[in-house]
Amino acid sequence: MIAEAGLAALWLAAALAFAQLLVGALAIGRNQASLAPAIVPIAIAQAMLAALAFACLIAVFARSDMTVLLVAANSHSAKPMLYKIAGTWGNHEGSMLLWVTILGLSGALIALFERKLRADTKVATLAAQAAIALGFYAFLLFSSNPFARIAGVVEGAGLNPLLQDPGLAFHPPTLYAGYVGMSAGFSFAVGALVTRNVGPDFARAMRPWILGAWVFLTIGITAGSYWAYYTLGWGGWWFWDPVENASLMPWLAATALLHSVTVLATRDGLRAWTIMLSVLAFSMSMVGTFLVRSGILTSVHSFAVDPERGLFILALLALYIGGALALFAARIGTVAEGNRFELVSREAALVMNNLILTVVLVVVLAGTLYPLILEAASGAKISVGAPYFNATAGPLALILMVLLAVGPLLRWRADRPRLVLDRIAPALFAAAAGLLLLAAFAGRIGVLPLLGLVAAALVAIASIAPLWKRNLTRTPLFTWGMVIAHFGCAVSIAGMACDAAFTKENMVSVAANETRGVGPFSVTLLGVRERAGPNYQILEAVLSARKPGAEPFAMTPQLHAFSDPPMTTNQAAIETFWNGQLYITLGENSEQDRFVLRMWWKPFVTLIWIGGALIALGGALSLLGRVRRDLWDSRWPWQSTKTVRA
Repeated sequence: MIAEAGLAALWLAAALAFAQLLVGALAIGRNQASLAPAIVPIAIAQAMLAALAFACLIAVFARSDMTVLLVAANSHSAKPMLYKIAGTWGNHEGSMLLWVTILGLSGALIALFERKLRADTKVATLAAQAAIALGFYAFLLFSSNPFARIAGVVEGAGLNPLLQDPGLAFHPPTLYAGYVGMSAGFSFAVGALVTRNVGPDFARAMRPWILGAWVFLTIGITAGSYWAYYTLGWGGWWFWDPVENASLMPWLAATALLHSVTVLATRDGLRAWTIMLSVLAFSMSMVGTFLVRSGILTSVHSFAVDPERGLFILALLALYIGGALALFAARIGTVAEGNRFELVSREAALVMNNLILTVVLVVVLAGTLYPLILEAASGAKISVGAPYFNATAGPLALILMVLLAVGPLLRWRADRPRLVLDRIAPALFAAAAGLLLLAAFAGRIGVLPLLGLVAAALVAIASIAPLWKRNLTRTPLFTWGMVIAHFGCAVSIAGMACDAAFTKENMVSVAANETRGVGPFSVTLLGVRERAGPNYQILEAVLSARKPGAEPFAMTPQLHAFSDPPMTTNQAAIETFWNGQLYITLGENSEQDRFVLRMWWKPFVTLIWIGGALIALGGALSLLGRVRRDLWDSRWPWQSTKTVRA
């Protein structure tokens, strides 16, 4: 009965989404303002029913109810409970139900707590949110029913072994929260266009949602990168896989939107640009959803589903994005220009920042979609890999880093170049010193890694410049957030550049008691043993690694052999030091009693994820600071905040 209860809750939630859309349309389109108050309880009830449906799906997975088709196809009674529960969203139908549940909950939060929007704009925003939800409810109910029954199944097929990792419990939900945040920003933009209310109040209402979505996307991408790094055994942290790109593109659009909405909220500028970026960010979320679920990609990340489902999502994408663009075209003439600014100003730097982010997004989108379009048109199969993305996106990222260094040091509206040069001088000195040190001691490294390290030094020093001559105890949290996030960008870029410039690799075939080296380490194979895991067999190499002048330490790379479904996965052995990681994977027997070891010494690679964590922390502090300030303003309406608005 749990599955039937979940399905009933899903149908009722869809009905309430339709009612929410209808009430909003009547209240705005027919001027029936008396209906407007009803939209709040409807939005809350819809969210509760969606959450109930998702809870029912978790319950049937936890109970290993093999009469539910989704459980039988994606679970196994012998799986650890963590993977039974996390496996709820480790498949197409479950992930889509999680998606629409988060969407419903976000609508309820907007209904309950949003106080900055004009009443009619709030109603229009909730109606737009209901329209998005209604499409995905229809997708679930008519194309991807998560509660469909099946008879005669005794044991399930099991979860994809690549997903049987604690990362599954963390990575997808954070990404989906980010995607849904983009849908909330989209709904705000549609609501503002419908009610002709594109201005600072609308931007201040939308900004926390965009900031929160950006934080979740940052966390999800960073965690996903490390998950792939230690699980896939390829030794890399980013592979330009099409589905990885599908998560990167919304983040790029969200980063541009976050800066644009800040200009609109604080300086009443970039009105049309903010609306367009809201549409673009949600479009990229929908494109990612289409790529993962259409069956047109072969990827370790994608769900293999039939093309009809992909066509359903493509139709939703065309409906939502096409409708929003048509509304934008119809109403853009009513959007006032906003305040102007000089070429040398913080607003101008943010516009340049947004333009470059958009160009990078287009580069990534083109590299991701071109092979698919070519195959559809001619049948020819090609792959676009790291050389294309590094050669095109790499230089643009370096320009972006320079803007990241200079932008926060510029004044709003207008500034003087000489004063800007004085402010950036310490950062320029640090970059020049870094360049000289690298030229003297780094040896021969590539141009992009060299410039990346110089840019990291520039941004690291420039990022803390906004704190100079400030009373640090009275500095607003959102200023601290900006500083930490920008410093995190410098840290990540430094890690990426070090990984590209200084990594050492050695792939060897060894027998017991043989020693091989990589970087400053010598590694000895002591033996290979087999043992049982929770639901797989383990082949484990026992290694002794040593650095000259230091004590040896043990490392145990593993191969995991699953039977349901049959697959072998790699579990890298990673030893972390202050200046990098020793990373070793185990291969199959190369000859009798000999095994393949692939070893990397990766200097300062951990900076990539430390930087990602700092970026997310900075965003979270900014969000907390702005929410706390808004609560203070609402509690003490006479309290002036003009001194901290920027």
